[in-house]
Amino acid sequence: MAERSFAREVEQLKVPAGSVFRGEGILAVTKALLECGVGYVTGYQGSPISHLMDVLSDAQPILQDLGVYFEPAASEATAAAALAASVNYPVRGAVTWKSTVGTNVASDALANLASGGVTGGALIIVGEDYGEGSSIMQERTHAFAMKSQMWLLDPRPHLPSIVQAVHDGFALSEASHTPVMLQLRIRSCHLHGSFTTRENLRPRFSLRQALEQPQRDLNRIVLPPASFLHEREKIEQRWPAAERFIAEHSLNEMRAGDIEHIGIITLGGLSHNVLRALYLQGLANLFGDSRVPLYILNVAYPLVESEVLRFCADKRAVLVVEEGQPDYHEQHLHTLLRRHGLPTRIHGKDLLPMGGDYTVHVLEKAIHRFVQHHHPAAFAAPVAVSLPSPFVKPTPLATPTAVGTPAPLAAGVLPPRPPGLCVGCPERPIFSAYKLTEEVLGKHHVAADIGCHLFSIMPPFNIGATTMGYGLGAASASAFNAGGMLGAHKKAVAFMGDGGFWHNGLTSGIAHAVFNQHDNVFVIVDNNYSAATGGQDLPSSRNTHPHRSTLHPIEQAVRGVGVQWVRTLTHTYDVNTMRRTLTEAMTSRVPGPKVIVAQSECMLNRQRREKPLKVKAIQAQQRVVHERFGVDAAVCSGDHACMRVSGCPSLSLRPSGDALKPDPVAFVDEHCVACGHCGEVADAAVLCPSFYKLHKIHNARRWERWLHRLREGLLGHWRQREWRQRHAERALYSAASHTDQEASA
Repeated sequence: MAERSFAREVEQLKVPAGSVFRGEGILAVTKALLECGVGYVTGYQGSPISHLMDVLSDAQPILQDLGVYFEPAASEATAAAALAASVNYPVRGAVTWKSTVGTNVASDALANLASGGVTGGALIIVGEDYGEGSSIMQERTHAFAMKSQMWLLDPRPHLPSIVQAVHDGFALSEASHTPVMLQLRIRSCHLHGSFTTRENLRPRFSLRQALEQPQRDLNRIVLPPASFLHEREKIEQRWPAAERFIAEHSLNEMRAGDIEHIGIITLGGLSHNVLRALYLQGLANLFGDSRVPLYILNVAYPLVESEVLRFCADKRAVLVVEEGQPDYHEQHLHTLLRRHGLPTRIHGKDLLPMGGDYTVHVLEKAIHRFVQHHHPAAFAAPVAVSLPSPFVKPTPLATPTAVGTPAPLAAGVLPPRPPGLCVGCPERPIFSAYKLTEEVLGKHHVAADIGCHLFSIMPPFNIGATTMGYGLGAASASAFNAGGMLGAHKKAVAFMGDGGFWHNGLTSGIAHAVFNQHDNVFVIVDNNYSAATGGQDLPSSRNTHPHRSTLHPIEQAVRGVGVQWVRTLTHTYDVNTMRRTLTEAMTSRVPGPKVIVAQSECMLNRQRREKPLKVKAIQAQQRVVHERFGVDAAVCSGDHACMRVSGCPSLSLRPSGDALKPDPVAFVDEHCVACGHCGEVADAAVLCPSFYKLHKIHNARRWERWLHRLREGLLGHWRQREWRQRHAERALYSAASHTDQEASA
């Protein structure tokens, strides 16, 4: 169950040619694929292209009507290998995944694909996730494109440009017999805009034709001596063909400016930030007209030598805007210009940071220094003749602060906010149980994995020493199997999610551990979905799917590769049972790996599924019970141990309301989903008994309403009785004080 449905939005994919299509970036990409006559699409979900997979899934009836085959892949390597259909047949195929982690996984298949080349257009749509807000290691797709000599498109963040890049990508791939990567940054995936549509096309050559007319070319298979012929083809045929196509079809853009002796070379994906920075410096207008000439690289790789020389021929200096390091473009430009004897000076990382996001604020400072050095007249004091109004620098309403940099006041007041698990997450009690187990058995080496469960490395759990890749949590504990040989008495513990298990962990982790007779403990967090990427279904999902085969238990899979010691817990919120199972696994003398499958449905998906049903039931006058937990402030001791073992975002603090309790007490806010974890962990850790459960009943039965009135009456009677007693005590105390005062007088 994906986190978002596009069932309504995908209807736009049917609009006729010439219509104005309005929507999100990933919808525009899907429409462009259909306009290009794509034959098959596959991929693996991951931000920022998770929604692209969701759109394709929701659009499956439309795809089938056009003869387009779609399937979600088991991994990025699976998706990349599917492009083999375009090696011998003129069928267009597209795959998608999160880069660069996905490209890491797919690199073996991609290298073979790029070596042998393709006949039909092969487009690889990668969600680029570089910068300070990234969820992965700081690497870029550019390196993979260079390594395997695949062409890399980086279009401007503008819907017509993105759609055109899809069309150009397929055409470039076919013209050069090379797979093409289309890089979409986070903002490009989610920006909204409009473009004029073209007609959806059925594949010119279908997969059915390929099956009925099989073809084979020995020279396309990566095997000596063909593999060396592939290298010659790349250099002598494919690369020149790509450069010709890029130049002839003007895939890159050159924009003139009146300050002709300097220029800026920027990647397409950064061009809007560059234009905004120029505007803030009074060097561009709001319509994209710049006083400084621009060379916009919508094709990040390869650089077209003839275009570079033409742009730089009359320039004293150029500024290269390229995020991250190494500075591939800057080095390449130096080589090209010096090889041809051009004296143009190259600036880049001398003015711009080596790493991090190139925000407008960062670019504004670098561009100011660049223009100030090479054309100071641009910032000269105003004279009687003013500049044309489009280029007048705007007067800011307030002093701007750096993008992503808190204001001075906020920097001193706002606390850091580390990421954490959602309210009611079924993974939280697993780590609470582990912390309680750790108190008895001591600390163990813990290998973490990619997924929601990776938040266990943050407070309050602080569990996990390494993370090596999606589904590699178990494999990253392999070396510690030597502990038994070296006389160690502790086992290593490894966590992985169900998504990582099916992606990579079954073979590289569990089967590997069986084969090498590991004695480690493996906890597979099974929340029913690929939750971290948006809630997509998996083979082990415990719900049916109209187009996929689900309901394949993880326990059967691990037993199938030879694991003997397996425990499946179907309610992770039972902290006591979870703790006992962890203790049993970590102390067991049974040889071989110990696998715990911890099952409970992802709370976000559960809420998405249950809330609409509850609303309908309430409207239909059916009885519906809402639960939530609370803390009795009178009982809470204020030691906050429940928070240290839980970490639930809905468990907060508030004043006790008691002068004898100066410290704040625990408080459950309105976001509580009644998962019961706070009470369970309080019981398991033998903490205070201050937690209670509330039941709010919609459309209550007659006897429930009668019982409610009775309770309210009794409570009201006891409150009045208590009030009268306190009033009498105060009156008695007042009278006694008055008597004492008279006696003293």
